[in-house]
Amino acid sequence: MELDVAILSRIQFAFTVSFHIIFPSITIGLATLIAIWEGLWLKTHNPIYLQLAKFWIKPFAITFGMGVVSGIVLSYEFGTNFSVFSELTGAVLGPLMAYEVLTAFFLEAGFLGVMLFGWQRVSPKMHFFSTIVVAIGTWISAFWIIVANSWMHTPAGHIMVDGKFEVASWYDVIFNPSMPYRFTHMLTASFITATFVVAGVCAYYLLKKQHQQMAKKGLSMCMWIALILTPLQAFIGDMHGLNVKEHQPIKLAAMEGIWPAEEERVPLLLFALPDMEAEKNHAEVGIPGLGSLILTHSWDGAVQGLKSVPPEDRPNVPLVFWSFRVMVGIGFGMIGMAVLALILRRKEALYRNKPFLFLVTLFTPTGVIAVLAGWYVVEIGRQPWLVQGLVRTMDVVSPLPPERVLFSLTLFVIIYSLLFAVYLYFMRKLIRKGPPSLESLEHKVIGMKTPGYALAWVKNLNKSERGDK
Repeated sequence: MELDVAILSRIQFAFTVSFHIIFPSITIGLATLIAIWEGLWLKTHNPIYLQLAKFWIKPFAITFGMGVVSGIVLSYEFGTNFSVFSELTGAVLGPLMAYEVLTAFFLEAGFLGVMLFGWQRVSPKMHFFSTIVVAIGTWISAFWIIVANSWMHTPAGHIMVDGKFEVASWYDVIFNPSMPYRFTHMLTASFITATFVVAGVCAYYLLKKQHQQMAKKGLSMCMWIALILTPLQAFIGDMHGLNVKEHQPIKLAAMEGIWPAEEERVPLLLFALPDMEAEKNHAEVGIPGLGSLILTHSWDGAVQGLKSVPPEDRPNVPLVFWSFRVMVGIGFGMIGMAVLALILRRKEALYRNKPFLFLVTLFTPTGVIAVLAGWYVVEIGRQPWLVQGLVRTMDVVSPLPPERVLFSLTLFVIIYSLLFAVYLYFMRKLIRKGPPSLESLEHKVIGMKTPGYALAWVKNLNKSERGDK
């Protein structure tokens, strides 16, 4: 079988970026949660908040490190596997990547050391400030990456000089038409991902009857956050979908499995088997008109379909169609979990309903799965374009021997599989070890530095114990 360097390069980039995106989607939300717990500890002196912050800092550090290492590889791949693309778009994307390093990476790296090792070396307020800076650094990093990615989907603010992109307006490049929707969608997804990771571990502790005070506080907070963020994410997703309909209608057609060049009263397909050769769906199960209502806010609204462009300008429809349903299905599942938690809370059964706690543990990785599925919708749905409507992916691949790309792809699969196994091993070890005891926190972190703190500590501890009964 003849090897295709373009396909191999795309598979390699898809594999490495899929591996990388797992870690930022956790750390962005986890850094924010740690900052919230630390702030609540300073405000209320409730030691359970400090216990939560201290416990989750180590998983955060390991996950953050994995994200940095796997992210550096992506920058190199632009130069090695897609050198023509780098040459064409370097004037636009190069500075955006540099801004990310200058404004986010240095900020995170500068204060991460204080956050990890500064508990007994700086004041509690200085430590809290460092944690906030690290959390904001993760947001800024996400901002610049999403700006660059969004520009590739909805390019703006550029001119072409000798066949290469040059910047005409940095404002239009940064605030391109899809950036606000993508950024808010990704940021909210990261918060939700971390929320369900923490909730899953807390539910696991409650099932095992371990570290119950911390687990109850963590689960309760995460379910409140999920109750707010999951419906909000559905709203943001709807706004994002309308933006896709306006700027990338073929991607939207692939997401919804719409084949006619234009179709009115589009059904909302719950199940279908898209067939790209036959240009139709098999075994369709849908709700008539509901697709039009969601996409156009009218039962009879018309939507552009896949046949409005030649076959070579269409993405892989089955992959996009099913990735979209996985993402949406998990999203509605999360909303259901948040509502179920509210019902159990009112019945005072949130911490002792075993089927619910078991379900929450099953939902631990679903945020990551939803982020991956959403990323596939975005990136595969853009194909065959790398810069929408302007640069085709197949035209900017480096002229490398296919055997060399296959070799590097194989190495990535082996090394990343080993790295992920090591990551899971240490995460499991940290979770099994559990949080530091309240007694050790009192001696190591508080000590005798805060006069009058011991009284507040005992008072809050007694309050927490009464609340657990």
